[in-house]
Amino acid sequence: MNSMYFTEEHEAFRRSFQDFLKKEVVPNVDKWEKDGFVDKNIWKKMGEMGYFGLNYPEEFGGINLDLFYTVVFLEEMQKVNSAGFAAAIWAHTYLAMTHLEKEGSSAIKEKYLTASILGEKVGCLCISEPFGGSDVAGMRTTAVKNGDTYILNGSKTFITNGVYSDYLVVAAKTNTELGNKGMSIFVVDRETSGITATHLEKLGWKASDTAEIAFDNVVIPAENLLGEEGKGFPYIMQHFALERVIMGINAHASAEYALDYAIKYMSERSAFGKTIDKFQALRHKVADLASEIEMCKEFNYSVIYRLDRGQYVVKEATMSKLLSTKMADKVIYECLQFLGGYGYMEEYPMARMFRDSRLGPIGGGTSEILREIIAKIVIDKKEYKPIAKIK
Repeated sequence: MNSMYFTEEHEAFRRSFQDFLKKEVVPNVDKWEKDGFVDKNIWKKMGEMGYFGLNYPEEFGGINLDLFYTVVFLEEMQKVNSAGFAAAIWAHTYLAMTHLEKEGSSAIKEKYLTASILGEKVGCLCISEPFGGSDVAGMRTTAVKNGDTYILNGSKTFITNGVYSDYLVVAAKTNTELGNKGMSIFVVDRETSGITATHLEKLGWKASDTAEIAFDNVVIPAENLLGEEGKGFPYIMQHFALERVIMGINAHASAEYALDYAIKYMSERSAFGKTIDKFQALRHKVADLASEIEMCKEFNYSVIYRLDRGQYVVKEATMSKLLSTKMADKVIYECLQFLGGYGYMEEYPMARMFRDSRLGPIGGGTSEILREIIAKIVIDKKEYKPIAKIK
């Protein structure tokens, strides 16, 4: 236990959540990986246990705990060897629900956030587009004001929970002439006429349903606007910090799990009369990998510490994702190599981890985009400032 950040209460929560995952999730992971989605029953069970409300206000059913409970939550989900399951859960909890809580009206929170915390409704966040990718400002989806409604047209892609979610948090241009200053965000019910979702087959993250979504003259009540019209872009940018450090935490946790598994395997696998964990070349490789994991983990904890205290950590969160996902890719690659031919077999966990880790440097902003953001901060002295809170 790292007592600098984690208390006995955090560790008690860790043990309790480990038990829950072992009982309710691990026996179902292979089925969800094959089916391409997570069974809705698990959402309700997790909601009943309060897992979706760790960091949300008590008035909407949350527990309002510090962000290190979220760290525990994320780290332990990486140990069930299904980044797809983990992604489905955290995309709901920390992408869709974040916008509801931060920008939603009281009525929206009562209807959507409360149900989301209970696991009765599942959400998805719709930002990326087929022609835009990481270029959020260049989105083409529009929401045109029409009396007391908006008419939504366009498409989104690579949307986690995009097929089976109950509501969608959608970014769209409400004024195409203002560029990113003309972007707004809405919450949209899944059953609204004009929404179609197409399941996408992926290399990894198999258990998370991922979709391309089309909006054809979808009518949205004006009260479903989240926050202020035209403030969508800064809302998105502000919340990217949380998403990116979450992906950094996922990366260090999955890398740590992979290395622990590889070390155990090496202690049992013999060659030339001794277990392979006695060969210096492999031991020194393990030492390097363990050091890189620890460096990323400690940095990620420090970012969470600052974020939990309300500091604006866009630079640090971007660095967290950039370096941690790169590290995890490397560590898991090397761990697969430690297992030799068995690492390539589907009955061992490393093959799935190898596929799953590759999305780290892509999702939530590619490494190339992140490097440019960091370069703007470090070289051009650009300041990314938080948007003023809605009164």
